[in-house]
Amino acid sequence: MEYLMQLPKESIGQSFFNHEPIHVAQSLLGKIIAVPHSTNWLMVRIIETEAYYRKEKASHSSLGYTKKRKALFMSPGTIYMYYARGGDSLNFSCQGEGNAVLIKSGYPIFLKDDAIDTRKVMQSNNPNRNGSRRSIAKLCAGQTLLCKSLNLKVSDWDTKQLTPNLLELWDDYYFPEKIIQTRRLGIPPARDAHLPYRFIDMRYVDFCTKNPLRVRNFQMGRDYTILKP
Repeated sequence: MEYLMQLPKESIGQSFFNHEPIHVAQSLLGKIIAVPHSTNWLMVRIIETEAYYRKEKASHSSLGYTKKRKALFMSPGTIYMYYARGGDSLNFSCQGEGNAVLIKSGYPIFLKDDAIDTRKVMQSNNPNRNGSRRSIAKLCAGQTLLCKSLNLKVSDWDTKQLTPNLLELWDDYYFPEKIIQTRRLGIPPARDAHLPYRFIDMRYVDFCTKNPLRVRNFQMGRDYTILKP
């Protein structure tokens, strides 16, 4: 379990996203998504992202403009949320019309001496199917689990921007020492599944959606590479 001694003081603004998706996807690793709850904050460190370009077939925007995809064609930093696997997914538009980054998974963090136990709040938001408390390790290990833990919904945030005191992105000056670059998950072979547009903070690889280091027959140099920013 990860604790902060104090809340980060630097908020990230819209200009952060005015870069191409691969750059933004890597830069987002380690940043903190923060949502207020009462007088406290629910916080998740981003540990896994996926980049999407309009020019490649896996991107929603490659199918063209629709009202549901409007956010992808708006200015960088616009929130694009959609329903996936029965839940909500969080994305941000990037430089280049139709380009975006998906927040694939995160790791919950907490503030020392919080007035309330925000861990229990997030577990209450996102219980196991049988109603029991989901473990911290699995609480945000997937795009829909992350949104459920933070109570982020398509109806509230699609086409919106990060908003002070409602939804913020923070930088506490943590930077991954190593980043795993590999193929995205759930992409059909005919839709550019081979592209290495998925990025994982190696420190948190055991808590991402699917650990590429433990996939049978995955080989370094062929199926994934390790970057040192």
